Amino acid sequence: MIDVLLGLQWGDERKGKIVDYLAPQYDIVARFQGGPNAGHTLKFDGKKFVLHTIPSGVFREGIMNLVGNGVVIDPITFVKEMEQLDEAGVEYKNRILIAKKAHLILPFHRYLDAASEASKGKSKIGSTLKGIGPTYMDKTGRNGLRVGDLLEKDFTQKYNALRNKHLKLSFIYPRVEMDLQAEEEKWLACVEQLKQLTIVDCEFYLDDALKQGKKVLAEGAQGSMLDIDFGTYPFVTSSNTITAGVCTGLGVAPQKIGEVIGITKAYCTRVGSGPFPSELFDETGEFLRKEGAEFGATTGRPRRCGWVDLVQLKYTIMLNGVTQIALTKIDVLNKFETIKAANAYKIDGETTENFPFSVDKDTLEPVYEAYEGWKSDLDGITTFEALPEKAQEYVKVLEKLLGTRISMVSTGPERKKLIVC
Repeated sequence: MIDVLLGLQWGDERKGKIVDYLAPQYDIVARFQGGPNAGHTLKFDGKKFVLHTIPSGVFREGIMNLVGNGVVIDPITFVKEMEQLDEAGVEYKNRILIAKKAHLILPFHRYLDAASEASKGKSKIGSTLKGIGPTYMDKTGRNGLRVGDLLEKDFTQKYNALRNKHLKLSFIYPRVEMDLQAEEEKWLACVEQLKQLTIVDCEFYLDDALKQGKKVLAEGAQGSMLDIDFGTYPFVTSSNTITAGVCTGLGVAPQKIGEVIGITKAYCTRVGSGPFPSELFDETGEFLRKEGAEFGATTGRPRRCGWVDLVQLKYTIMLNGVTQIALTKIDVLNKFETIKAANAYKIDGETTENFPFSVDKDTLEPVYEAYEGWKSDLDGITTFEALPEKAQEYVKVLEKLLGTRISMVSTGPERKKLIVC
């Protein structure tokens, strides 16, 4: 079976840490969608690592790490991650596999991303400017370049054809600063390094592995509320971030899906533009940002912060078929006397517990329930029973209201600060 781990909010839920913890229980960790717009942060042995494309299981010895066909790959970013692993002394070259059908991000994709975003003015969607959107557009437009094309004799011809298309497209957007020739030279050099890794037929590789009884963990990027179909459209990413994306992003059948582990913070954050019902614009929101060090791992942008939103979480739990929850960053709430959670929305005077089609902040008002805080440090606590009584109560309330077991509680960014319930 393939177990799934994904974010239940708008990303940045600390998925990397949970994958790192769970990885020793699996033979293969596989990324199934997204690209270098992801930033999975891991902290251990006094060091911090941020992975954008390579699966978070790479720091665990003996585990294979597969970049699936649903992922879009920027060779430049990928090689930077490889260099980071080299500096850390991690042996990885025989443990990273890349799907032949994964699409490639070209230098012009990043240029078009930046130019398109610049043209939107106040209507910007908050793109990470990594070329993700234009790459997925070429994928659905049926003229993208895939990793397998690197091994074909006509690769240069295909590359030049796509480059010429991008050149024509660039004239409809305002010009942005980018040395395309230098970026192309760097990109082609990194492609040669990428080709030194093992390139596989992802769907057949996983089918064989499952037949051999191997355990697979599918690692999601971004969060469920950024799903291209079910997120807060159009302020979303360009891929399917929910469980359904595992099937298309890895080439596996639905009946192969086992446990679905959903990750949520004990509060809520979002990077970039778009609806955020429980966002706080006051001192509390600023305190959460500072206490939680809420700045994007990929972009460095300050994250918008708010109370946990149970309406939104029930929605993504339903969409994903979540069987268990990992609750992260509960320690950020240590100093609060009162903690709130949005249990419903009021829209045009009507109360609902369903996430609406359109989220208009002017007509939507979150309905909050208040809970007593624990006002104490959680450092050094290793069991659920050792948590302060009010912290235990808060976790149990969330578990009851969400109708899903909370199996893990993270009390800090480091690898060891995780309580298994």
